[in-house]
Amino acid sequence: MNVPTQSSDAQVSVDLTNCDREPIHKLGRVQSYGALLAVSSDWIVQHASENLEGILGVHWDDALGRPLSELIVSDGFDRIRRNLRIIENPEGVLRLFGVALQANGRAFDVSVHGSGQHMILEFEPKFDKTCRDVLAEVYPQIALLRRDRDLPEMAQGAARGLQQLSGFDSVMVYQFQSDGAGKVVAEERADGRSQYHGLMFPASDIPAQARALYKRSLLRLISDVNDPGSPILPETGLDGQLIDLSLAVTRAVSPIHIEYLRNMGVQASMSVSIIKDGELWGLFACHHHSPRYIDYEQRTAIEMFAHMFSYELSRFEDGLRKRAEADASRLQTMLMGHMADGRPMSESLLAVSKEIKSVISHDGLVLFENDAFHATGHGFSEEEFRLLGRFLDRSIGSSVFHTDELGKLHPPARDYENRVAGMLAIPISKRPRDYLVLTRGPQKDTVSWAGDPAKPATMGPNGVRLTPRKSFDVWRQTVTGKSLPWKPVESHAAERLRTILLEVFLKVTDAANLERKHNQEQQQLLISELNHRVRNILNLMRGLLSQSRNTSSTLEEFTDNLDGRIQALARAHDQLTSEQWEPSSLKALIECEFDAYVGTESRVVIRGPEVMVDAKAFTTLALVLHEMATNSIKYGALSSPSGVVHVNLAQDRNGGILMDWIERGGPPVVPPKRRGFGSMIIESSIPHELRGNAEISYRVTGVEAHFRLPAQVIHSIVENAPATQTAAPAPVQTAKPERLEGRGLVLEDALIIAMDAAGILEDLGASHVEIVSSVAGALKWVENNDVDFAVLDVNLGSEQSLPVAELLHRKGVPFVLATGYGNGDELTSVYPPCEIVQKPFSGSSLKMAMFEAILQAGQR
Repeated sequence: MNVPTQSSDAQVSVDLTNCDREPIHKLGRVQSYGALLAVSSDWIVQHASENLEGILGVHWDDALGRPLSELIVSDGFDRIRRNLRIIENPEGVLRLFGVALQANGRAFDVSVHGSGQHMILEFEPKFDKTCRDVLAEVYPQIALLRRDRDLPEMAQGAARGLQQLSGFDSVMVYQFQSDGAGKVVAEERADGRSQYHGLMFPASDIPAQARALYKRSLLRLISDVNDPGSPILPETGLDGQLIDLSLAVTRAVSPIHIEYLRNMGVQASMSVSIIKDGELWGLFACHHHSPRYIDYEQRTAIEMFAHMFSYELSRFEDGLRKRAEADASRLQTMLMGHMADGRPMSESLLAVSKEIKSVISHDGLVLFENDAFHATGHGFSEEEFRLLGRFLDRSIGSSVFHTDELGKLHPPARDYENRVAGMLAIPISKRPRDYLVLTRGPQKDTVSWAGDPAKPATMGPNGVRLTPRKSFDVWRQTVTGKSLPWKPVESHAAERLRTILLEVFLKVTDAANLERKHNQEQQQLLISELNHRVRNILNLMRGLLSQSRNTSSTLEEFTDNLDGRIQALARAHDQLTSEQWEPSSLKALIECEFDAYVGTESRVVIRGPEVMVDAKAFTTLALVLHEMATNSIKYGALSSPSGVVHVNLAQDRNGGILMDWIERGGPPVVPPKRRGFGSMIIESSIPHELRGNAEISYRVTGVEAHFRLPAQVIHSIVENAPATQTAAPAPVQTAKPERLEGRGLVLEDALIIAMDAAGILEDLGASHVEIVSSVAGALKWVENNDVDFAVLDVNLGSEQSLPVAELLHRKGVPFVLATGYGNGDELTSVYPPCEIVQKPFSGSSLKMAMFEAILQAGQR
């Protein structure tokens, strides 16, 4: 605000920034309680305060041009010089207490710091003869700070502690607001009254350059407002400039500030900075109604007390921030849950709007995504927000932005400030930007000021400057068009929410867009590759079918052989796809083959390095290992309770792998009378498809097979891998299988698979099996019919079988999930307790899973 004032020469503009331009760090004077010397780098005195003789007993004029060592005793000079390393930092200040500087042994507190080309030394006589331990006084007050649990209690406790330490009549905790104004958040007075607690002070009361000095020099004592001070002579150096006294502890006081204190009725004051995260958070403002001096050592202890308050303040706000982060993490979990159901961002966010509100209080929520407007609660209309969105695009950048007075920044918002006064905007995409915006309605508030904050400027005795106000009576202002302010912890939570949205939703969206583009570009290639793989699989199945039929003497043998080989291929495929078709472990493949059978003893020992085999060789190895394992279970070592299979892996000189299969402790070995398809797989697959070697011997002591895998199919080898033992498969059971009783349900959208599953259940004894292909059909049939067991496909095209599983679980009906996804961990976390069978399932695998499900249901 500019206020024109008339002078004799011209009309001069006076505004609040006149105070900001006052050079308070170059006043050319010191307070009378200390003396100052400015010396060159070689310790020659170049400036001295006029009161030097009264402090050190040396006339200022006699000190100029002389070495410092001639003005003080050698012990004192040596102590100063020894400790100078402390001020190597440009902002460093050397503090020494109780230094003898005169021959009479009189003690001084000394401050030394750098200022331009000078080194500034300040001396304060030590008046206290009681040998007080000031640290012993301050530590109990520091300990009390840690007992307070919220900001008002902390501030009040700190004010109380500092009032006791300093002896000042009153101590206020003064917190700076976002606009530079200050608020007294705590006050402790010796008379027990409250004068300024809760009042606001305008930003002009502590101008910008004063706030900058408070960040550099953390404690400021004004011992007597009536002290005329002592000039520093000569006033300027050869450059014509006054000495910079920014870090000087005895620096004199601005006439404007002296008048301000007098208008408050204050005779002495002390300000102690409260720094948090490197910024000026506030001040301890200490006032006394008569002159009061505190020596430098005690002031240093008080400064340490302020440091500890700053630390506890940061710790308190860190605690709030951690709670906000925990809330944000909980919110992330909920959002992830909605995303897992495939819901769009708008639906997911609106679904958790109450949870967002519990973390960041708001009245309305707007999501502007892909040029679509979604809103809930009290907020903007679509037309209002589209206009605001253009303002946000050109104004706020990519960070979270908030304001509690939107109409001040965006004039059109004044038309609806009765609905929306404050806004917190979270950008959630690159340009063109999408936004999540939280709104707050207007908060009618009455702010109490220590005097009129908008008082007119008047010319005073200090020239073209504001004259400090004389009235500090409470002045109340009704505030409109503003919301409750957004707290730092809410802003921090908003940043976390922004990160969640970017990392969770937008990453998924961007990935989907990229994948869509990639799919479009690669569609023809993928179709060709799919045709190639399907034809290979069909040819492989045709070969297995034909060869298994030719080498099987009975239908049961044919079925068992074909089913076992298909299952071996499926297990190998699962292992590959779990690694996203990356190289896979040979040991894991061997263990996987034996895990397909139920066993309790550890009679399969695998030794040698960990071998990672390329995906192209995995199918071949799966078939070979299946034939070896099946033969061992039927006829070899594992058909006997004492038999053991040793599989030894070793690297040959060419980088290939030697795999020795040795069986011991089984029944007498009888070589096969005819060379069937299984023998062909064992002896010919690796040489033919992998260009390796295979040899099998039927020794009296047990079957031995030796295979060599060439280096071309080996991805990597890790030596010194420990030996592993797998659960040995039990001999083939020939006992009569258990029987099912009652009615069954098969929920499967592929008819042939559904018919196969129904046939298996009927073979196991089911009296009737109903086949349905949709969730709605299954729910209707279960509600209207008795069902004793069920087989559910997980994925039914555009829907999942979860609702049917939940209904069966409530009714206590055992069921088996059939899935082709491989890993069942995600299913077990979503579906009710059940058994899972991998596709393609066999009669034995479905039977085993179904009877286990019935057993588990009976136990529940």
